[in-house]
Amino acid sequence: MMRSRMRFLCLGIVMGLGFLTTAVFSQEFDVKARQLKNGMKILTLEDHSIPNIALYFFYHVGSRNEHVGITGLSHFFEHMMFNGAKKYGPGMFDRRLEDSGGSNNAYTSEDITVYQDWIPSSALPLTFDLESDRMSSLAFDPKMVASEREVVANERRLTVDNNNAGILNEQLMASAFLAHPYHWPVLGWMSDIENWKRQDLLDYFKTYYAPNNCEMVVVGDFKTDEVVAAAEKYFGSIPTQPTAPPVTTKEPEQLGEHRVYVNKFAQLPMLSVAYHSPAGVDPDFIPLNILEYILLRGESSRLYKRLVDQEQVAISVDGGQSEHTDPFVFLINVQPRSGVDPGRVEKILYDELARINKDLVDPQELQKAKNSAVADFYRGMKTNSGKANVLGFYDVVEGDYHRLFTRVDLLNKVTREDVQRVVKKYFSERNRTVAILIPEAKEPEKKSNDAMLSDGTH
Repeated sequence: MMRSRMRFLCLGIVMGLGFLTTAVFSQEFDVKARQLKNGMKILTLEDHSIPNIALYFFYHVGSRNEHVGITGLSHFFEHMMFNGAKKYGPGMFDRRLEDSGGSNNAYTSEDITVYQDWIPSSALPLTFDLESDRMSSLAFDPKMVASEREVVANERRLTVDNNNAGILNEQLMASAFLAHPYHWPVLGWMSDIENWKRQDLLDYFKTYYAPNNCEMVVVGDFKTDEVVAAAEKYFGSIPTQPTAPPVTTKEPEQLGEHRVYVNKFAQLPMLSVAYHSPAGVDPDFIPLNILEYILLRGESSRLYKRLVDQEQVAISVDGGQSEHTDPFVFLINVQPRSGVDPGRVEKILYDELARINKDLVDPQELQKAKNSAVADFYRGMKTNSGKANVLGFYDVVEGDYHRLFTRVDLLNKVTREDVQRVVKKYFSERNRTVAILIPEAKEPEKKSNDAMLSDGTH
């Protein structure tokens, strides 16, 4: 979500047909970890090949940290952080950074909010000054709050309310999760967006935008000691805040299939199937990652060949899983062809899963999946930006960036028996949620909406 929504999958490793080990890989990543007195953690990785730096700020806050009444606030703050603070007013963050030759972006997920700066080495002091200004003194001008409230409301209208795939996915997740905050969308419910109060914003910012709730990752052309000294200068005086409350709610075991139907104007039906899957740190995530490639990645994947090529009942099939702090879902999305009953597509999908449940996958098929997963992992770290993103993600979402260095070996150790075991464990009828979009022939007339409150206060 974001200024441009990004969702990322940090996946496997291997080039060619042989296995690669992580020995050289880990040695090449001379990561240094430091911590300021106020609790702000810093990861640095020097690379002097070009005079550029990727500077990432990972805040330990996403939609899982919200509660009923304030859903969508994490994504809202992603927008607000670019709208002025004490020293640099509205629009100045982008302007000053661009004038120095840099650029920036941000994204929000269920677990984290991340701010990205790509800059020449000479612009590091300025960028530290810009980032520390908005961390310590973000402005809450009522007009700006009202403006950004409407921006995120329009983003929701565009990507969910008026988007068939978006609304189907939202309904699917709301049905799959009954207790855990993954139940609500990262964008938030519209009624919450319209009714956040000023105090909600102030409390949320104070709690989650504290230095002890932030991790800075710096990759590129710099000297670590100088970066740490500059970080102390610009961020060290920002006071520590009480530790953010933990998310303790656990999703109860699903005891039967959930089904949801969305009746909406559309040209074609849609089918989405979600199976509860483990958190990123769970050992089962790795064989499920390989299963994703076997089932869904590319035109040679099982579901593509079966549904699109052989049976010709679908136009496309995609999905998979992404690493999350808490257990999430393995998602399969299918776009049936015109005139094809989604029930027929669904039956073929389950038949293909039953094949893996019954028979071990082919050794060459398994090796191809491993090779692809490993290659994707390495591609994701070809640049300073990719390295910064992966380092921060592993450290914040999975709890330790060192897990990054074991990923190749873990992927290479996946066996055919492992793949079959996770299919048996997770891909059961009682563990799945099915969402089907049923096209309506005519788009209903829309009622006009009252203007939203300017700042949510009464």
